[in-house]
Amino acid sequence: MASTITERKPASKSMNNRGRFFKSFPVVFFDEYQLVVKRALDLSISVGLVIFVFSWLFPIIAFIIKVTSKGPVFFQQLRHGKDNVPFYCFKFRTMYVNDQADVKQATKDDPRVTWIGKFLRKSSLDELPQFFNVIMGDMSIVGPRPHAVPMNYKFSAEIDNFMFRHTVKPGITGLAQAKGFRGETRDFYDIYSRCKLDIFYVNNWSPFLDLKIIFWTIVSLLIDKDKAY
Repeated sequence: MASTITERKPASKSMNNRGRFFKSFPVVFFDEYQLVVKRALDLSISVGLVIFVFSWLFPIIAFIIKVTSKGPVFFQQLRHGKDNVPFYCFKFRTMYVNDQADVKQATKDDPRVTWIGKFLRKSSLDELPQFFNVIMGDMSIVGPRPHAVPMNYKFSAEIDNFMFRHTVKPGITGLAQAKGFRGETRDFYDIYSRCKLDIFYVNNWSPFLDLKIIFWTIVSLLIDKDKAY
């Protein structure tokens, strides 16, 4: 049951070996009491936001999205969750409808991103619908960020123990994001560093750590906006 990650040369593994990355998982580290505490924290924050904030904020965002570009208000992307069970992750649509949304990450000055989408991405407001994923039980407020399925295959072929992240529920934010790793994964160091922080989180979870990550994330959103686009 490894707790560290090591670099693996991408060329040494074929994508035909996908199955080996998705069958075996270490023992989950959260005991029953911890799971109850974490779930209670997730639900109390999420339901409170839905009632007092999203009830008036979501209609405003939805209206602007609909009147500025054609397409649905929400974007649903298939991602891997806990124990690699797939689920649809919700976001506000920030791009014009295109065929590359699931396979190509947004880049700086990406022409696919709408003008309101740029604002939503910079402020991370596009992620707010994921609180409904939390209420549904697919995600937690804090945990390793889920990647699109094709990117999961790619990253797991490049990094040993990458799928260790999937022993817990994915999060709206995580330790990696709180420490500044947001937005596009531009190189191997970027995804390696995120994975290393995610593994640290799984091994060291506590309610206090979740609260600290939420605080650090809010600070990061206020002072480090250049990495989100």
